[in-house]
Amino acid sequence: MIPIFDWVNFLYAIGAGICVFSNGYLMLLAGVVICGVASGTDLPVSLTVISRDAPNQKLASQMVASTQIFWQVGQFVSTGAAIVVSTMSVTGGRIVFGFFALVALVLWVWRTFTKGIRVLHKEAAERLAAKEAELDENPTKKASVIQVLFRSSRSKIYIRLFAAIAIYYIFWNFVANTFGQFTTFMFVKAGASQTLSTGIGLGLHIAALFILGFYVTIAGSAKRNTWFTLGVIFALIAMGGLAVFGATSIALIVAFMLVWGVGSMLSGEAIYKVWTQESFPDEIRATIQGFINGVSRFLCGILAMFTPLLVLPTTIKATMWGFVGIVIVFGLAGFAMIHYEKKYNMINGDEASKEAAAKAAGDATTPSN
Repeated sequence: MIPIFDWVNFLYAIGAGICVFSNGYLMLLAGVVICGVASGTDLPVSLTVISRDAPNQKLASQMVASTQIFWQVGQFVSTGAAIVVSTMSVTGGRIVFGFFALVALVLWVWRTFTKGIRVLHKEAAERLAAKEAELDENPTKKASVIQVLFRSSRSKIYIRLFAAIAIYYIFWNFVANTFGQFTTFMFVKAGASQTLSTGIGLGLHIAALFILGFYVTIAGSAKRNTWFTLGVIFALIAMGGLAVFGATSIALIVAFMLVWGVGSMLSGEAIYKVWTQESFPDEIRATIQGFINGVSRFLCGILAMFTPLLVLPTTIKATMWGFVGIVIVFGLAGFAMIHYEKKYNMINGDEASKEAAAKAAGDATTPSN
């Protein structure tokens, strides 16, 4: 996993470089596909490495949650870059991809050749080896997703955790992806200019950064469950408000989008990342998260083909009532996950939780009868 962590940004830089020098559709498509594969691979792998290298579970949860801040910064930077080069036609696109390629190369050098990062990897490997020795494990055996979910002594627990997390994230992403891609479209259809719409979007990104900064401080504690509940309530208010009042008023759209932003940050992707990293053995975290991400994005892509028709001023009320139902579904799945955290002693800082997690990693390599 560490070699993938080290080199995936180099692959992304190659894809971005192809986009910079592309002279036709097929070459541009090849570059975008390479960038997509690299970035899609990097997310679950990086989260797993961060969680693995952290010296304790509480710090791991905080670090994993903090990655959502940088995700939000990335959206802010990409949107800002699009505004800066919006009048430059094809040259503007080449500049943006050139910037992405440069950043990817810097990250590749940093990850691969920085001594401090290599030390973190080494210390984490030593901690894992010590844990394996303490549990009398055979370190040559590696757990697989099939073994963990279906053949370990804790398979029923893992399946429940997997189902709760997957249902939660897929349904949350239906709402988040819709507003992430079509917020500007909604504002324009409500009468706002393109510049105003993009500016509002940037403002919402800035607000999200502050909320995420707060969330990181409670990501490693049981307090996050209370804030998750508040996040679901805010999401229901936002969807219900748009369902009742529609999207003909720019001011109301901004207000309810801000409410949704608060709800999404408190009950959104950050907690999904934390739950995934806390719920499964190190060896399969990246695979589990990559699978859930892939299924979620595929389904969101299908929904996106119809979304422009669903968020028009004439149809948005009915759509938002549907989204109220979707919020209820992901909220219930999240509450199920919170229940499992308590039932299986998964709350960070609990010694029983650490022992259970260690035992789970060992059981993953031992088929059940």
